[in-house]
Amino acid sequence: MYNHFLDPYRPRTSPVHALDGRVKFVLTVAFILTTSLTPVAAWPVYMLLFALILSMEILSSLGVGFVFKRALLALPFVLAAFPVIFTKGQTVLFSFDIGTWTLVAHAEGLARFINVTLKSWLSVQAAIVMASSTPFPELLYSMRAVGIPRLLVSMFGMMWRYLFVLMDEGLRLMRARAARSGQSRDASHRSGRNVLWQGRVTGGMAGNLFLRAFERSDRIYAAMLSRGYDGEVRLLPLPPMSGVTRGAMLAGLDLLSLLLSFGIFFWG
Repeated sequence: MYNHFLDPYRPRTSPVHALDGRVKFVLTVAFILTTSLTPVAAWPVYMLLFALILSMEILSSLGVGFVFKRALLALPFVLAAFPVIFTKGQTVLFSFDIGTWTLVAHAEGLARFINVTLKSWLSVQAAIVMASSTPFPELLYSMRAVGIPRLLVSMFGMMWRYLFVLMDEGLRLMRARAARSGQSRDASHRSGRNVLWQGRVTGGMAGNLFLRAFERSDRIYAAMLSRGYDGEVRLLPLPPMSGVTRGAMLAGLDLLSLLLSFGIFFWG
């Protein structure tokens, strides 16, 4: 089965892939909320949450390394919370001077930074497992099934469909640029691959891509209106969830509620 390089779905034969998309969507959102609401000092709860998502990665047959490598994409965004280390606290770890400023790192700030890092890392792993084990159309069906507004779901669907079109358009522009930027072995000939030239061409490519996307969106919307589009994508009704599927979802929600209650009761 061919997968576009932008598509995160990886077909496998596993219990996680076979699970109903509605259950995976609800449990993933519940896992992220549980991770976000867990108190700062509840390290045992974080260990249990990590063990839970690790077991899902193993059951999904995606591979722990596959998920870990993609979860590293969240680390650059976590660095935005790095200044938290230098907020006020009781226990001083170290201090250093930057010009006329003195930065003092506190143990409480370091604990908060580690807490933000863990929450982001665990949440991204849960999202990766869900996206890699569920086809995107099934995710859209699941969103509508749990009551997410139809306009928002339609926007997600359109964005996903035409993201591939825009990517292919961008690749064609890049190939055209490469075809016009050859280098000569003669040092006396001016090369077209200098940084300034590439920056100017890249800016033109970005503007060109924006104009093409804008014009294409108008044409597509006009074509959809002419075919009776009224803001709702018509879908076949989803089959009802079986008793086993409902039981799995309730068991997962109960477990996450128990972990959150445990963290709030002892460390909240």
